[in-house]
Amino acid sequence: MQAGWDHVLITGASSGLGRALAGGCARPGAVLHLSGRDAARLDEAAAACRARGAEVRPVVLDVRDADAMAGWIAGAGRLDLVIANAGVSAGTGGTAEPSDQTRRIFDINVTGVLNTALPAIDVMAAQAPGKDGLRGRVAVVASLAAFVAAPGAPTYCATKAAVQRWAEALDASERRRGIRMHAICPGYVRTPMTARNAFKMPFLMDAEEAARRTLDGIARGRTRIAYPWPTYAGARILGMLPIAARAWFFSRMPAKAADGTI
Repeated sequence: MQAGWDHVLITGASSGLGRALAGGCARPGAVLHLSGRDAARLDEAAAACRARGAEVRPVVLDVRDADAMAGWIAGAGRLDLVIANAGVSAGTGGTAEPSDQTRRIFDINVTGVLNTALPAIDVMAAQAPGKDGLRGRVAVVASLAAFVAAPGAPTYCATKAAVQRWAEALDASERRRGIRMHAICPGYVRTPMTARNAFKMPFLMDAEEAARRTLDGIARGRTRIAYPWPTYAGARILGMLPIAARAWFFSRMPAKAADGTI
């Protein structure tokens, strides 16, 4: 099941899951507002969506720029679906996590999500309900890492937990005024971000399959969209282990690279 949203805005749409999500929303009659930081890759993503019949309006933006993001979103017109997808992944590399890396990940994965979602909610609150009876939907891309405090990627796990909890908690109140919030929690997805991982990634899936599951979950109205289920179940079990046991488990796993890819 997948709804056909007419007006969609996606951050981090130049590659990986963001590009696949844009492709999944592209169809004749759809207007896609896409952002990214790499102009060449963003143009390629836009061209692929236009080939599917969509009208595409790409813009090079950094989600950390609150004023630029607010202006872009306010000027987009009606928005039926906004996906705060831009994010960065990084680990400790087996050592202490650098302080500048910690700040950068929080700035992109948390502040960047808020710079996308908050202006979008303001826009949606002021617009009339659409054909589905809603004023709009806002999806934030978290991760199954939100459910596990992995010592090898403390900041990444923390940022994904923050946006997952925020979106799920906010959905309860926003739905009363016709706006739905969705927390997207994928497992391992084959993207430039995960290509750096030097360890086995169970149930690794292509970005197109992850996008299909994401959009299907949004269309079905699910607040939390977590997949694939075996990885989700494993993350929940690991998250419930005593801290010392969890630390021992991850100490036997290869370390995640200390610098990530956006």
